[in-house]
Amino acid sequence: MSAGTDTVSDGPPRGRPRPVEGGSTTAHDLAVRHRLLLVLSGLLTLSLFLSYEGVHGDANPLRTSSAPAVLSIDTALYALGQAERDAGAATPTSDFQKQISVAAQSVAAAAGDDVGGASGRQALQTVAALITVYAVKVQQAQLQPEGDVLRQAYLSYATSILSDPGSGILARLKVLQEQQRAAVHRQTSFGPLLWSGWAATLLLALALAGCLLETQLFLRRRFRRRYNRGLLAAGALLAAGLAVTLLFTVWTHAGMTDTRRLLDRPLAGRQLTDAGRATAAYLADTGLRASAAGWILIGGILVMALAETGLRRHIDEYRFRPR
Repeated sequence: MSAGTDTVSDGPPRGRPRPVEGGSTTAHDLAVRHRLLLVLSGLLTLSLFLSYEGVHGDANPLRTSSAPAVLSIDTALYALGQAERDAGAATPTSDFQKQISVAAQSVAAAAGDDVGGASGRQALQTVAALITVYAVKVQQAQLQPEGDVLRQAYLSYATSILSDPGSGILARLKVLQEQQRAAVHRQTSFGPLLWSGWAATLLLALALAGCLLETQLFLRRRFRRRYNRGLLAAGALLAAGLAVTLLFTVWTHAGMTDTRRLLDRPLAGRQLTDAGRATAAYLADTGLRASAAGWILIGGILVMALAETGLRRHIDEYRFRPR
């Protein structure tokens, strides 16, 4: 058989192999499809990984830090509001102490959630110290007789510590609250960059699927083989992997969106407890789904390996032909 013909037998080549002299159309077609499959697989793997990380990379910080911090600050603000209501009691009350304790614990929890980084932690330390001073002044006022000038002085000082528009406890907490809500918005947004990334990913997936199908049909015409197992396996892995990652992304983004809507307004009383349970439910398993990003890289390598396996035999057959 001459080296330039396109007619190929189904059996393995016989005789002593030598490099092909001249350009075989089939050899060229195989080489083009081989390179195209590998390039599309690599581009799709990279695009899918970056797009997936763009959504899931923020899910864990939202679940473990930002959302709990918003709830902690809301709880502290609500508890301090309740404490202010009880501050004018004639004698020290257990309700006041209870609300101060809740506020202090909530501020400590927000600090543990790393609110605002180093500056946020410093601001919360200041708030915690001011809460202690506020509680002491209220207690000192409640130890004075009603109508006493000293009582009024202590209460006035305590009120300024709590409610001063510039440096009071409530003002400081509201600034941190706004910062954390902004962080939640950033982490849950699906902006133009992510839309572009996912659009590119879907286009690459369609291009790769079409290339796999066309190559399968090409091999059937040229080699009279009904199926190429390597290409079929690559197509099945592509379809399954893309379906799983899309499903995981839809679930995670829906949970993040529900969390943002829930935390986008001030919460008080029983709403805080309910919101804590709801956010935990919305963001459940997001960490597990985020860890699947590593499997995208493994899956991409497998798709390339399967495409390589499916075409290598035919490429080698045309690289060396019998004399």
